[in-house]
Amino acid sequence: MSSVVQPPTLPGTPDQPVAPPPGKKQSTGIAAILEEIAAVLLMTFRAARMSVVPPFSWKGEFIEQTVLVIKRCFFPVVISTTFFGFGAPGLQGGNLVNVFGTVDRLGAFFVMASVREFAPWINGMVVAGVGGTAICADLGARKVRQELDALAVLGMDAVREIVVPRFLALGLVTALMNLIAIVFGVLGGWFAAVVVFGDTSAGYLATFSSNFTLPDLLGSIIKTSLFGFIIAAVCCYKGMTVKGGAEGVGRAVNQAVVMSFVGIWAFNFVFTTTLLAAFPETGNLH
Repeated sequence: MSSVVQPPTLPGTPDQPVAPPPGKKQSTGIAAILEEIAAVLLMTFRAARMSVVPPFSWKGEFIEQTVLVIKRCFFPVVISTTFFGFGAPGLQGGNLVNVFGTVDRLGAFFVMASVREFAPWINGMVVAGVGGTAICADLGARKVRQELDALAVLGMDAVREIVVPRFLALGLVTALMNLIAIVFGVLGGWFAAVVVFGDTSAGYLATFSSNFTLPDLLGSIIKTSLFGFIIAAVCCYKGMTVKGGAEGVGRAVNQAVVMSFVGIWAFNFVFTTTLLAAFPETGNLH
């Protein structure tokens, strides 16, 4: 009886995975998370340094990425902030101040709600979920197609050519979109105060302007710009380190969104706490 000779199993196939090099152990758990955070920080420092050190070969790509992010994020930011401002702080805050007969105080409340908190937060969530995922998917696809390796063969720095323009574009666009988010968030509060609770536009705007301060505005702009840098660093890193083909790209996009959200939440807590400590007058509503 003849026997069928089985072909040898090649290393790296599912039947025989490649063993890690001797003495090299794959990090798991907390160690893997810390290593990933360190790698993202290193990429951030490299991108920040290369953005101010010539040659500035990234300028054309920077303009293109800025326009793309604005196109993708403008309407989601407008819709989200308007309806959130009308629904959560507008109606809920209006119900509270209406109990005391001071609906006009809703304008003062929106300095804290829109300028300081929910407009920057929603703006960061939208940019991460729309712009950041697109960047991560694009870079992940380039990694799978070995385009990043081709750049290295040509002697080009992938961080300078790819990461820097996206890093600067998200930092700029997130700050600009924050101004739009503030305007439409306040507009949502105006709808709640005037249309639902019968307040006057003059009363709403008077209490808003009397509590609106320069540290609130500048803090909001700086915070959201740093949100953009966080999103860019995380999404670029996850996209450029994709493993596992198309499935790995999808997995990297999901991880990038989660990491960006966590980074935004943690940084927002630290920044807001520092701002209130440095400018105590911003915590008082009158």
